[in-house]
Order: sequence, then structure tokens, then C-alpha cells
Amino acid sequence: MKTLKTSTTIVLVFSLVLTATADDQKAAENRTPEDPSSATDFTFFEAKIRPVLIKHCYDCHSLEAGSAEGELRVDVKSALRAGGGRGPAVVPGQPDASLLLTAMLHEDSDLKMPPKEERLSDDVIHDFRKWIEMGVPDPRISTQQNTNEDWRGKKTAETFWAYQSPQESTAGEVSNSEWLRDEIDRFIMHELDRNDLAPATDAEPHILLRRLYFDLVGLPPSPDDLVRFRKAIESLGVEKALANEVDSLLESPQFGEHWGRHWLDVARFGESSGKEANIPFPYAWRYRDYVIESVNSDIPVDRFFTEQIAGDLLPYESPKERARLLVATGFLAVGTKNLSESNDKQFLADIIDEQIDSLSRGLMASSVACARCHDHKFDPFSMEDYYALAGIFESTKTYFGTFVSPASRQGGDLMELPHLKGQTILHPSVTPQKVQELKERLEELRAEKAEIDAAQRALFSGKKPRKTFTLRDVLANIWRTGPIVGKLQTIDDDGRALPVAMGVSDRELIRDAHFLARGEVSRPGEPIPRRFPRAIRLDETPQIPDGQSGRLQLAEWLTDPQHPLTSRVFVNRVWHHLFGTGIVRTVDDFGTTGELPSHPELLDAVAVQFVNDGWSLKRLVRRLVLTRTYRQASEFNRTNFLQDPENRLLWRMPKRRLPAESIRDAMLVVSDELDMSRPEGSLVGRMILDKPISLIGLDRRLPTDLDGSLHRSVYLPVIRDRLPDVLELFDFAEPSLVTGDREQTNVPVQALYLMNSPFVLDRSRGFASRLEDEAETNEDRIERAFQLCFARSPDREELERSLDFLNPASTSADQLDADRNELLMSFCQALLATAEFRNID
Repeated sequence: MKTLKTSTTIVLVFSLVLTATADDQKAAENRTPEDPSSATDFTFFEAKIRPVLIKHCYDCHSLEAGSAEGELRVDVKSALRAGGGRGPAVVPGQPDASLLLTAMLHEDSDLKMPPKEERLSDDVIHDFRKWIEMGVPDPRISTQQNTNEDWRGKKTAETFWAYQSPQESTAGEVSNSEWLRDEIDRFIMHELDRNDLAPATDAEPHILLRRLYFDLVGLPPSPDDLVRFRKAIESLGVEKALANEVDSLLESPQFGEHWGRHWLDVARFGESSGKEANIPFPYAWRYRDYVIESVNSDIPVDRFFTEQIAGDLLPYESPKERARLLVATGFLAVGTKNLSESNDKQFLADIIDEQIDSLSRGLMASSVACARCHDHKFDPFSMEDYYALAGIFESTKTYFGTFVSPASRQGGDLMELPHLKGQTILHPSVTPQKVQELKERLEELRAEKAEIDAAQRALFSGKKPRKTFTLRDVLANIWRTGPIVGKLQTIDDDGRALPVAMGVSDRELIRDAHFLARGEVSRPGEPIPRRFPRAIRLDETPQIPDGQSGRLQLAEWLTDPQHPLTSRVFVNRVWHHLFGTGIVRTVDDFGTTGELPSHPELLDAVAVQFVNDGWSLKRLVRRLVLTRTYRQASEFNRTNFLQDPENRLLWRMPKRRLPAESIRDAMLVVSDELDMSRPEGSLVGRMILDKPISLIGLDRRLPTDLDGSLHRSVYLPVIRDRLPDVLELFDFAEPSLVTGDREQTNVPVQALYLMNSPFVLDRSRGFASRLEDEAETNEDRIERAFQLCFARSPDREELERSLDFLNPASTSADQLDADRNELLMSFCQALLATAEFRNID
């Protein structure tokens, strides 16, 4: 930290001393419990401390001077306490630990303030020592930005489109009104007209039905579904037939499994901690099932968000509802955690940061967490905004359910749920005698730990310990203690298994978070009152009452119809899943570094209608897939392509590859092996809970490819850094990050998987067996295979080539009979490996 110098005039000193701002007076009158300073203390600051800071320090260390030498500012309460490059400038109650006083004493040749003057008088130094001993009373509010209407992000907040509330609007005139089926189509057609483009023709029925099935339930239609759909078109017309099909799919339980998985991508759902330790989360599956059930029940999205942020604070009418609401808060608990972190303060700060980042990215497509160490460089979020939110989560306890072990230095409690009849509990009960044995063993281990600690203290003090312990003894104590602690969390005193989950609840101690210079826990400043980012302006911003964390008010703020981001971001995510690209292509970034919307008025119109329709996901999906825009074919048009090569104006439906889960599930469907039931819990939970382990990577009970199930892919284990092969290879969402837009790659290893994977080989074998059972001749088998895989019949060339493969001319009849099964299996595998099988259109 560099030294201070003098320059301010006497007149300026006296004018600033004598001028008490209204904000300062208000701060003095409305002190928080953590700021016990009296009016007399503040008077002391104004009379004795502020004038000296202004006269001798502001030239080099203030916003007004445009200088913060040594990264130190003294014109702001929080910045003065946080300090500069050397650490906190003042430590309340500890003058000898306060660098500001050290510098004023001129006892350190490298740290003298003021630098070019004689040391300040003994009276001044005495005043500063007394001030620090008083607890550093300072009536100045946390930053000058709070008193300055021209704060750095204000212009962006007032002018950038994403921070203005959505407005209803209508599209202009179009050239072909007969093409329209919804007001959405008018917006699309209007932009096509403006650019001299024409929409594509309607997709053929089999293409449209296949698209609809994969988009709504993530599974292919059966040949019978296609026959029924064609007959419905003939008798009812395409509009009614399509609407009936959509309504049926929306009511299918498979809708929640498919669309719930979309939200789980955003919610960064995972079943292990990730990072270095990667400890299992054997109860994370409860949150997964909550999401699926909520989507199937069409819980209004504003309620859906509120439950996940503050479900524990909501009223409930039954134990079942209470359990559901507690599990919902798993959203804030399932994120990554650095369980190898030994510093408890750092660990808590990192959990809070992860929660703020996931919440702001997931619901607002904005990273408020970028302001942890400095004001956001591009968007209107300041460090004060960040720490105002941090207080909400610092007042929140996170239940994640790990125990301390040599691999994990952090243990977390589990949240007990209400007991319900028929409730799934994976971990076993034990006898009361076993409970007593566990408790006694735990006491023994804790007594041993106390001896180990005493021996370590003796060694450090130069004394001979009563008993010597090796590193092996220390690790053994930790290793034995952790599983017992973990087990006792899951059973009552009689040994009966308790229903437990990951989640959050308000802490007993509600408090504001301290401003951390550079985000470092070792450099705390003053507490920042809990509030919401000021870039978002509402007519009525919820106020956080004393004694509550503020999560419920945060949920109310996020789901206010005036909020400019929440409804827009969600609608854009849904649009992205149905049309391949969001109206805002950067679905996770609505900030100034993201892309501008291709159809801003359309996005607003859909967002406003979505809110007016009660925040219903199913109504939104229904509306979008019944548009004429959605019904377009994906055929190529050279003229349109040259004008709009990225298809941002939607002159056709884009060709899209299936997500990894649908590729796998479709293989199980065509082989007639898909188990449509929901498994109990998850593979992680079932494998881990019968015998606690620490490192998933070392558990040989888990299948090599983590795919030992015939259930839908949404129920496969999501272990961070070790995903099932099919998910890993076909661009599954990174479970450590908020992911609204998965990458799509086309790499050789995918082809190798389709050629050699035991899962694909087993499905090919099952597919061949099905064809043997359902068709008499190879020609019929080929027809059936194409209908199952592609919802169409083979063309003439495909049929001839397939027959030549299954009936090779060079093979004798006897040899052909012997090889028929292998040939049919290879034929089936070839179909499963085609690009057409992996693509929606």
C-alpha cells in the first residue's frame, strides 16, 4: 500500500466538516444491531477523523480524486475497513492491528502516511487510536454510488433492452394472412416479408409427428401412432388432429421426464460434489423427482421458482405438501462444493457464490456473481449488489449431507422430511442395539480425537505428549468417525430410517454479509444490508423483514410480472428447445455481452402472454407447437439461405440432433426394452447407502459405463466428472454449470461408441429379436425397422440395399440360416447408427 499525500485546501476541509448530509444523518438514526455506535461516536468521527482523512488522504485515496493508490480508498466506509493490497486499513477495536495507524506513526519505512509531511501530531494519532478502540464508528453509507444518482451501471440499467419490463405489442401487416395460425406467426411472417423471404412448406405428417414426439416427450412415435395420426388428419383435418395429439402428449407422464430434464440442465443437477473430492450426494434424486412431478402437474412457473428458492418458508396444508416444498429447495443445495476446503469461512463464501451464480444465471440469464470481487465489467451489477444478495444466503443453511473423511474436510447435515406412508427411503433401518453401539463407538472416537488434539498441542508447545499418534492414527480416526456421523443422521434413536433430503432453511442467526475486498474472506468490510440488485426497477420492491433471510422476498421479486428478465428468460429457453435457437441466441446471457434478440417484440409479446396465462409451461408449449412456424419443413432453400444463412428469421425449421437422452431412449423404444416406470431413487443412492463410501470413482460396484438400467435416461446417475458414456459422448449438459444450450459435436468417438458399445450391441440384438417376432419376411422386417426408427417406409434404393445385405447372393442357404441372426443384428445396428436416427428432422 502506497503512502498518502496532502493537498486539499482549508476551505474545502471546513465546508465538508460542517456539512452533514441527510444520508449521514439517516445512517446515524437507523443503525443496525451490528453497528452499535452512538450519535456521540459519530460526532467524534465528524469532528476528529473525517477532516484529517479529507486533508491528508483524499488526494491519493478517493473516488473524487480518481485515485486509489495501493488499492486503498478512505472516502468510503466499507473500502476503508476492507483496506488495500496489504489488508484491512482499520480493524475495529484493534488499533495495533490497523495498518492506517501504523502508517500514521511512521514506524515502518515502507509505510508512511502522509508520505511527504512530518508525522501527524500526537493528538491526531491519539484521536485515531481512540476511534479504532471505539469500534471505528463511521456514519458514511457503504459507497458513494449509493448517494450518487449517476452510479456506474445506471445508464445501462435505464437503456439496455433486457432491463426494461416486457411490453405488449402487435406485429405489422403481412403479405399472406392465410398462412397464419397464431399471432406468433404474424411476427415471424412480418420479418420474413421485410427481408423478402418466404416460409417453407408444411412438413409431411410423419416428419411433423416425429418432431412433435421428440420435442414433447423425448421419444419416437410408434408405427401405430403414425397410422392413427394420418387417419385423424383425414377425418378431422390437420389443425384438429395436431391439437389432439399435442394435448395427449402434454398429459403424458413422459412430458415431465423430458421437459424436467431441460430444467435440470439449468439447475446444474448432479449427484456428487464435483471438484477434487467428488463425494456422492445419495439424496439428490429427490430433487430430480420433484422437478419431474412439478412439470407434469404444470405447477405455474412463478410458483415453481418460488418453491425452489423458498419452499421451506411457504405455508402448507399437509405433511405431503410440506415434504414436497422442502425437497424443492434442493435447487440451492445440489451445486458443486469444494469439500477439500479446510477454511470454513472460505467454504461458506464459495457455497454462497455458487448459489448466487446459479440463481442469477438460471432465472435471469445474468451473472451477478461476476461482481464478487469487483463491480461487473459490463452489466449493471455492483459489488454492493452482490454482497446484498450474499446476506440472504449467508442467513440460509444449506443441507447437503456429506461427512468428514480423509477425502472431505467439510461435513453437511441432511434435512429431515415429514414421515409419509409409502415414502421411498433407500437407506436401511437398524436395531436399537445397533444405534447404541454406533453412539458409543462415536464417543470413543471423539475421545480419541480429543487425545490426538491434546498431543498435537503439546508438541507445538515443546512439551512431551502423554501419548504419541502417527498420521495413520489421525486418518483412521477421521475415516471411522465420518460414516458413523453420516449414518446417525439418517436414523432415529430407535434405528428407524428417516426420510431425508438435500435443501435449505433459514438460519437461527439472520445477518447481513460483510463486504469483502476483492472477494477475500480475510478482508472483511462493513455489513451490506440485504436487498436486490438496483438495476431491476419494480413499482413495489419487496422489503426484507427482520428475522428472515429474504429468500421468500427474493422469489417474489424475481417472479414479479414487471421483472424484465425472469419471464423473458424462461420463454426464450422454451423457444430454444422447440426451434433450435432462442430468440436471444445466448440463452444464458441476456447481458450486454449476449446477443440481441432476433424478434424483440415477439419475445415481449410471448412473455407477457405467458404471464397472463398463469405462467403455465404446458400452455406455452402448446401455443408454440401449434403455430404454422413450427409446422414448417426443414428443407433447404438456396435463395433464403443466402439472405439468412443462420435461419434467424425462421424461414424453415432447423435440422436438429436429438439430445443424448433421446438417442439412448429411442434405442430402447425400437428394441422394445424401455422400462417406462420410475426407479426407486437412483443408482448412486442405491449403491452408496447400503455401505457408505467416499470416492465414487473407486466404487467397483457401479457399472463401467454407469448404464446398467433400462429406465429412461433422465434416471441415469449424474456423477460430476464421471457421466454415463452415452451422455458424456453425445454432449450432455455439464452438471457443474447452468446450461440452457448444450453443445453439439460430431466427433469420431461417437461413431466408435455406436459401433462398439455393449449398450448399442445389446439394443441391436433386442431390435433384431423384435423384428423376428413381428415380421415374417426380410422385406417386412425392413419395412418395420424403418417405421420404428424413422417413422417412414424405406425408399426403393434403401429397400434393395437392405435386402441385398440380409440375403447375400454369395452365401449358401445353409450358411444364410446360420448367419441370419448376426446379419439382422448388424442391419439393426446400422440403422441405430445412422444420422437420421439421431436427428429430429
